[in-house]
Amino acid sequence: MKTYRFFRLGLLVLPLTMVGVAFLLTTAAPAPLAAQTAGVDLTVYNSDIALVRESREFDLEKGLNAVQVTDVPSSIIPETVYFRSLTDPDAAVLEQNYEYDIVGSQKLLEKYVDQPIQIMTKDGTVYEGTLLSGAQDVILQDEEGGVVVVKFDQIQQYSFPALPEGLITKPTLVWMVDATKAGKHETEIAYLTNGLNWEANYVLVLAQDDESMDLTGWVTLDNRSGATYEDARLKLVAGDIGRVVEPEMMLKAMPEMAMGGGGPPQVEQREFFEYHLYEVQRPVTIKNNQTKQIEFVSASNVPAKKTFVYEGSPRFVGLYSPIFDPGYGLTGNKKVDVVLTFNTGEDGVDAQLPKGVIRMYQADVDGAPLLIGEDRIDHTPKGEDVNLIIGQAFDLVGERTQTDFNRIGEKVIEESYSIELRNRKESEDVSIRVIEHMFRGTDWEITETSHPDYKKVDSNTVEWTVEVPAKGSVTITYTVRYSY
Repeated sequence: MKTYRFFRLGLLVLPLTMVGVAFLLTTAAPAPLAAQTAGVDLTVYNSDIALVRESREFDLEKGLNAVQVTDVPSSIIPETVYFRSLTDPDAAVLEQNYEYDIVGSQKLLEKYVDQPIQIMTKDGTVYEGTLLSGAQDVILQDEEGGVVVVKFDQIQQYSFPALPEGLITKPTLVWMVDATKAGKHETEIAYLTNGLNWEANYVLVLAQDDESMDLTGWVTLDNRSGATYEDARLKLVAGDIGRVVEPEMMLKAMPEMAMGGGGPPQVEQREFFEYHLYEVQRPVTIKNNQTKQIEFVSASNVPAKKTFVYEGSPRFVGLYSPIFDPGYGLTGNKKVDVVLTFNTGEDGVDAQLPKGVIRMYQADVDGAPLLIGEDRIDHTPKGEDVNLIIGQAFDLVGERTQTDFNRIGEKVIEESYSIELRNRKESEDVSIRVIEHMFRGTDWEITETSHPDYKKVDSNTVEWTVEVPAKGSVTITYTVRYSY
């Protein structure tokens, strides 16, 4: 091994290799005060934010103390950090800092300009000298002014005599605490962090007669915050929280989030403010860059109803002027939706359902479950209907045709439609709900229809329910008059 010394280093230099690029750290950063973690409370909201509360024990001296905590997430929101001593309420926090100038080979090169370093190339040659630059290539200079340039891709190892001041190996919270008494202090640390999110995922198995179902709900927790939470007491808040609040308001409310006692269910559900809270009944370890699932609801033999829905017209979009364009609203849609409905009340799932994706399965004739569709639901309180669009029926067709359009004077329009429903099933009669939206205005009247037993759903929507025989068809016609 060749060695080129531009001068001898006065400090101890030892090599440390890390995946082809290495650096020597013979002097560590100031060690944090010894601390014991009593536990962590983790409250995760489904809006990519979480509240972390930790109880830690520090051995403090009377007077000024530098308290350091290194295992904090890299996604922490620094302005939300909160620290207090439970043992010494009179202890004053004079200063708090979030240090994130993380050590790395490039950082060390930046810090060691005009300082002595050693490098080793891939062929085993060692160079020692004063670092002039490490921005693109490594440039070293000897005591007599000689200069050598080494390409980055030729370097196998860096060696530095010490870790420069200000560089740390992990994101670190630092407090300057003025304690009124010495000894062990029970402290509370809290902060908000991004990078933690959760949503519900559901598995629904529909019975072969389409009249009942089993539902299992899973909490899917995704941790990309940059930290691991060991044996956390985990809470999940379902609801759309307002984010335009002062972070400290959330922290002040935190002590009221009492941890309830254990119970048989794996996840306990309860109301919290205007949201719903799910508390896992056992400690949970959530590793960084990990997705974890926990079951929180299970219901079997829940009544369900499958219906077919044809919606050939657009929904009313709140236009503030009359729509005189004859072609407006002609979508050409021929698909008939398959809709599954169930209730979240006591005779149904008997649980509130946080927003998430429901994946629906049904067993084939051999008993193997097959995916039949998936849909996303919003937060659904207990006692409400859930309507899921499974997909589109293969053997059912709807065709909506505008048969007439007349502008009667300046403020009156009449138009007529024909809606044909075709059932291509070999032996099954079906019932199809036909939904029509009166999208041209709010002052309307159906003046003529082939099926007068329609239902007015709201101020702009009507609905027919018709029976369509196997291998047959049914046609609905109607005329609507708009006045402005």
